[in-house]
Amino acid sequence: MTRGRDGGAGMPPAQHRALLAAIIAAIVALSATLYVGVASDGGTRKRDALAGGRAQNNNPAAPASTGTWVGSWATSPVGGEPGTEMTGLAGRSVRNVVHTSAGGTSARVTLSNLYGQSPLTVTHASIAVSADPGTATALAGTMRPLTFTGAPTVVIPAGGQVTSDAVRITVPQDGDVLVTTYSPTESGPVTYHPHARQVSYVAHGEHTRDTTGTPYTERSTVWRYLTALDVLSNESEGTVVVLGDSLTDGITSTTGANNRWPDVLSDRLRAALEAGRDVPRHSVVNGGISGNQILADGLGRPPENPSGLNRFGRDVLGRPNVRVVVVVLGVNDILRRPGTADPDRIVAGMNALVEQAHARGLKVVGATLMPFGGHRGHTDAREAVRQRINAEIRAGRVFDAVVDFDKALRDPYDPRRLRSDYDSGDHLHPSDRGYTRMAEVFDLDDLKGGAPAEL
Repeated sequence: MTRGRDGGAGMPPAQHRALLAAIIAAIVALSATLYVGVASDGGTRKRDALAGGRAQNNNPAAPASTGTWVGSWATSPVGGEPGTEMTGLAGRSVRNVVHTSAGGTSARVTLSNLYGQSPLTVTHASIAVSADPGTATALAGTMRPLTFTGAPTVVIPAGGQVTSDAVRITVPQDGDVLVTTYSPTESGPVTYHPHARQVSYVAHGEHTRDTTGTPYTERSTVWRYLTALDVLSNESEGTVVVLGDSLTDGITSTTGANNRWPDVLSDRLRAALEAGRDVPRHSVVNGGISGNQILADGLGRPPENPSGLNRFGRDVLGRPNVRVVVVVLGVNDILRRPGTADPDRIVAGMNALVEQAHARGLKVVGATLMPFGGHRGHTDAREAVRQRINAEIRAGRVFDAVVDFDKALRDPYDPRRLRSDYDSGDHLHPSDRGYTRMAEVFDLDDLKGGAPAEL
């Protein structure tokens, strides 16, 4: 459902525009100090140079084929992993399992030490296609060592991130990939993403090139260090980034089933293309963080669980060839604020996200806020705030296009609640069937086009 963003009677009142200007000014000020990495733009320039720049010249394994760099998988760093504050994961191989959206002929990965308090030394890293779902075993003939500007070792400063050189490997669409790192030294807190809904593995000692999976006796349900897998693709032309909270993170979806709603959206888009439909050839990557808000950061410096506004540059604009951003945020701004949240301020934050996207020529699809009646945080006052925000979204005063998740998943007999078969049981997060429904009601035609022209 496409909505206009004209400047008529639907414009926010003057105080809303003033608040929006203040928020954007705060973003500009914060961007100069937060998320200082190896590249000031979050690694974008380095990643874009890998297909033909300095890093390629130093790496004989770099691709000679043509194509478009797109995001095949991504996750957002959330904080420092509890229990790793002193030694990190020194002396252990970390094998992250990730599920791809697009396939490609070459790949590169991004590693983050955003929450580390000392440099992270990675002496060995590798990438391989998984032999089967739910295993640490690599498919025969797919194991590749990773390098960083031609060297097998890289030191990632505290607060930084690096992107590997590109390596030739056939990455399947809708498949699992193993990315393994080894650090011999203590590095302090491990930058991680909890609630991965995916089993990954750990081995004692350096086993990054192991293909059997036998040494990987420890299992985990978090992603460590790894924040992106990009592929050089002949089948995808751009990246769709879904910026969201636990509803996008898929916190209640079945582990290992890849039933987060962006996964299902990717499947739908691919099936539509195979059926000959005129829809964009885009990959879909997940930028969800459980508990995420538009406006408020978590604690710490850099803040854990950074707000949607503060992480937009890294988690959206920092992805390769982004064409569309889908925003599914706002519920936590209501639930996690003591007392009653200000709907005008939340809408102003949504507008600030849109302004950042439009400045880069990106189209923004936004979602209505789903019901949470029956949840422990539900009150009549919070319900009224949700309804006010949804009214603004549906009126077309916020996003370029709208997906009405509220209408699609609410109980028709009690619209303040999720329909029972779409409810995971906590009255806030969807079931697997609910996540699938979210992807089913998304209009694939809304992924066409770019930001509207400024009048």
